[in-house]
Amino acid sequence: MEKILSVDARADARPDHFVQRDGLRFAGTHLIVDLWHATNLDDVDVVDNALRKAATAAGATLLNIDLHRFTPNGGITGVAVLAESHISIHTWPECAYAAVDVFMCGEARPHKAVEVLRRVFSPETLTISEHRRGVMP
Repeated sequence: MEKILSVDARADARPDHFVQRDGLRFAGTHLIVDLWHATNLDDVDVVDNALRKAATAAGATLLNIDLHRFTPNGGITGVAVLAESHISIHTWPECAYAAVDVFMCGEARPHKAVEVLRRVFSPETLTISEHRRGVMP
């Protein structure tokens, strides 16, 4: 007969990659990033390279990148799938705007990914909203 473990017992039995910071235990950090008056938002190679560099800078494990370029405006949507979660990007080059999500668990440092995006896309304005996902009671 299979023994049913409580949530706490399961956490002790195998790593869950939750984050322990500031006295809290949570699944991961989710950054919502807006880039305004940014450049290179219609260049698939630049976006691909930016996602790769962002993942590396954050200490994340890149599993796959999937990008799609829209015509005629050249907007790009895509995601870098990470072992630690993902980085997604949606660009509107005609408005010089990009919406980016960075969600990472474990030891990854999502703010380091944002530093790369700032360097690559040179936005005049960058805003970040940080959410801690899955805060344990």
